[in-house]
Amino acid sequence: MIGRLLLLCALATVASPRCPGAVRWSAVLRQPATWYATAEAHTVADNVLLWQTPSGGWPKNHDMTVPPAPHDLDAEDVSAPTIDNDATWTQLRFLALVEAAQPDARYRAAFQRGLDYLFAAQYANGGWPQFYPRLPGYYTHITFNDDAMTGVLELLRDVARGKAPYDKIDDATRTRAAAAVKKGLACILRCQITVNGQKTVWCAQHDEITFEPVPARTFEHESLSGSESVGVVRFLMGEENPSPEIIAAVQGAVAWFEQVKLTGIRVIAIPDPKLPHGHDRKVVADPSAPPLWARFYEIGTNRPIFGGRDTIIRYTLAEVEPERRGGYRWYVEEPAKLLEKDYPRWAARWIKSN
Repeated sequence: MIGRLLLLCALATVASPRCPGAVRWSAVLRQPATWYATAEAHTVADNVLLWQTPSGGWPKNHDMTVPPAPHDLDAEDVSAPTIDNDATWTQLRFLALVEAAQPDARYRAAFQRGLDYLFAAQYANGGWPQFYPRLPGYYTHITFNDDAMTGVLELLRDVARGKAPYDKIDDATRTRAAAAVKKGLACILRCQITVNGQKTVWCAQHDEITFEPVPARTFEHESLSGSESVGVVRFLMGEENPSPEIIAAVQGAVAWFEQVKLTGIRVIAIPDPKLPHGHDRKVVADPSAPPLWARFYEIGTNRPIFGGRDTIIRYTLAEVEPERRGGYRWYVEEPAKLLEKDYPRWAARWIKSN
């Protein structure tokens, strides 16, 4: 059956350039180094150029292994370049890998336009909005949600350091990238939420003027993030010579993660074709389950919070309507690796024992 599908796809390629290739867009940054010199990588890169918007950024939620269809170009979101859902910085990393493997002036120009887009989108205070040009609403907030801002900063830090495949970038651009990273670091430290004198973590989004934690969608309340804060901490730990302020920020966040971890529970999916997502989710007791963290914690109490499209804060997942209960990731596991492996290695190097 698989062979037949591949044959059909190969035959369709003759008539339609939109037949997806063997590599999925979600995996374009995880290929062997030799793949980026292949004809397939070259074709994908050509398609990525077609998706680039006039501002230099890229839209989200599109398969960019294929070129845009006419209806894609007419769609409203194509005119809304963003850093949400890994957009723009993923395309830039991909173009850099392909250009390093098979130099092409078109890829270099598109890459530079994309960097210029990121430089232009950054607020003077160091943060990034979710969309640029800015759209009204919560999209203007400094956005850590889904690792948007940290994804940009990781890229710019690699550019600033001249790390391959960014080692051919000119000094002026690297200097701009370093300045953007410096401002971004200051913004991160400014946004860290302090509760009763103790540094904790970050909200998924912060006000672009006051730096205060703010809500986004109706079910995403201002809170302490058990998910996005992991990426923020990892970015801070990636600094080559962390300042005392960075070290204190990391220590405060790690202590908070330890404090709020949830043990003895497991989240299970229960198939139910009658529900919007084809399943329900339920929290059950399980003493042997690995630790979990809530996606959101109430500021001041550290109680896990949940919500639906009615904007009301709930304190158990069971209270949320089935559509949101089964359609959103309310619990995460990512802090476990941070606490068990990443932080101990980092602390051994940078935290002096008394």
